[in-house]
Amino acid sequence: MSSTIEYKDYIGSVEYSHEDRCFFGKLEMIDDLVTFEATNVDELETNFQNAVNDYILTCEELGREPQKTYKGTFNIRIEPSLHKKLYKEALKSGMSLNAFIKNTLVYRINNSQMA
Repeated sequence: MSSTIEYKDYIGSVEYSHEDRCFFGKLEMIDDLVTFEATNVDELETNFQNAVNDYILTCEELGREPQKTYKGTFNIRIEPSLHKKLYKEALKSGMSLNAFIKNTLVYRINNSQMA
């Protein structure tokens, strides 16, 4: 089961509140806070799509980019033993550790979209 919903290249997180008996979520991967909620799945999809459309329209009216920008760099924390194994595989492949990890990520993303 997925805890995300997608529309127009936007992703929303989805959670359920048992005490409030409703679904709720927010648009991810944007700089602003945009939320939506619903009491059933059909309403959830509609309210999410409306939130995306409203967000895009608001950004157009304000003359700003709607999507979050990414620099292309990020840090991860891994166990030292995994770090060592990755570096060893990179050396054996004749690549820098950065290039090896980038290629591994690209391979994983490309193959997960085929499944």
